[in-house]
Amino acid sequence: MAAVEMDQELARRLFFEGGTLVILGVPKGTEFGIDYNTWEVGPKFKGVKMIPPGIHFMHYSAASSTNARETGPRTGFFFDIKQREVLVKRWDKKEEEIVFVTVSQAEVERIRENLTELDQCLGPYPYETMKKWVSLTNHITAPLIQKLQPESGKICAFAEVQPEVLMPHTKDRVEQNLLPYDTLCKSYEEGMARLPKMKIKPGTEIRFSNIPKQKYPDGASPSEITKYNMDFSFTLESVINQRYSASPKDILGELQFSFVCFLIGNVYDAFEHWKDLLQLLCHSEEAVGKRTDLYTLLISALYHQLSEIPADFFVDIVSKDNFLTTTLQEFFSYMHSPMVDEALQRRVGKFKAHLTRKFKWDFDEEPDDCAPVMVDLPEGVVSSD
Repeated sequence: MAAVEMDQELARRLFFEGGTLVILGVPKGTEFGIDYNTWEVGPKFKGVKMIPPGIHFMHYSAASSTNARETGPRTGFFFDIKQREVLVKRWDKKEEEIVFVTVSQAEVERIRENLTELDQCLGPYPYETMKKWVSLTNHITAPLIQKLQPESGKICAFAEVQPEVLMPHTKDRVEQNLLPYDTLCKSYEEGMARLPKMKIKPGTEIRFSNIPKQKYPDGASPSEITKYNMDFSFTLESVINQRYSASPKDILGELQFSFVCFLIGNVYDAFEHWKDLLQLLCHSEEAVGKRTDLYTLLISALYHQLSEIPADFFVDIVSKDNFLTTTLQEFFSYMHSPMVDEALQRRVGKFKAHLTRKFKWDFDEEPDDCAPVMVDLPEGVVSSD
């Protein structure tokens, strides 16, 4: 890990006042990172020093035992470190992962007193990317991390799964009407039939907010059903009231949490949730008029997130449809409403102009699909009010 060039007095102060992450036993060649930076560790590596107080994301990939250039899937977790705090973790050789270590306060103090001796084994926190990291995570708080992070404490690039029904013996498979493992496959369908149904291992899933599929209140009239299938404000308010009633802007923290899990943690499901949350926020016309502060903060969060992704990333290869432009086009159309705060209108106008200049996206072009929106009505409800 390369040292960051900075004033010696500042470096000295940060060394003693910043947080320290001590990690024991990490094998040489392991891919290790904190926040926006990743390195291949050497034989002397024992952690990171001079960590700014606040929220951070540690991630790692185990090195292959047979090919030095290959690493396993990425695993990581968010943590909150205080000023001068020392966090101690160790490498579990059997599981090939970093685990928490319970140490006494006396041991922590001993480590803190010997930081100077550990100095040559600690990589300095990369301050040159600190501003970028803060801009991507400024709405993520320690309580929010506790709410969203998996119960296992680990965020894995690939979901940990297990069979829905354990079937160690052939008779177990027969009872489930599955083909025995030694049966010759005659088709792809037969091959698939041999595979047990899998489910995500309890405690390993990220605890994202549930976005209701029903976008209207129970007992809604046909006209209300149509309205709330076009304007997602009812659904947005339901999600906020369910989890974030005390601090509605925490939904932006979840948006940032999911984005970091995808961008740095390589979790594809987190990207899908980020898209779902963004679509929910951008298709809520009533909420835009009522929650000025929330949407002002959303513009800033999106500005920094979109700076990290190539312009063509959101384009569907098959349809050539750009999810982001169509979503934002709907959002920008709400700015003509007199119910929207004028300061927010100006801010959104500048954001739209920025995206047009940078990505050459045309938000004023009429979308290809201008057909009326079709909505699903519950059974027994007629299509007239």
